[in-house]
Amino acid sequence: LTPAAPAAPRLDVPVGAGKAIPAEGSPSYLFLAIVSIVTLGLDLGTKAWAERALDLRPPMVVVEKYVDFILARNKGGAWGLLQTTSELVRKPFFLLVSALAIGFIVTLYSRLQPRQHALKWDLPLVLGGALGNVFDRIHYGWVIDFIDVHVVQNGIERHWPTFNVADIAICVGVG
Repeated sequence: LTPAAPAAPRLDVPVGAGKAIPAEGSPSYLFLAIVSIVTLGLDLGTKAWAERALDLRPPMVVVEKYVDFILARNKGGAWGLLQTTSELVRKPFFLLVSALAIGFIVTLYSRLQPRQHALKWDLPLVLGGALGNVFDRIHYGWVIDFIDVHVVQNGIERHWPTFNVADIAICVGVG
């Protein structure tokens, strides 16, 4: 083996190849907080309204034959996932998944590059929605849903699972 020449010039790291995020245009945690808090506030406000206005009442028709408001208490996840599972399993599972998702969102947000404009909005929307649903799980043990979308097709009524503003924010952010 021949040793490397001690005087051999070394190449520098190419410009822009470092792992550091440029300070200019880097994500603002203030922006993350504002969008997330506004989303959370809209979610909690509409859920409080739904509890007062819709409890023990027939569905409120919003768009005839398509959209109703009806109070639903979802103990499960999306599409009622784990609805009938024991509370001892269900609640810790959803709280753990929510905590991991929130941590992932904040970490991903901290790594945004200036050119990732869509994610600058998407991640705070998902975070606000996740916080709204986790608040419900901690406070009530279920998530309050109230938007019921349905359509009659060939005489058969088809329903989308009932959802809330947090779910809309999460879907918009992920989409």
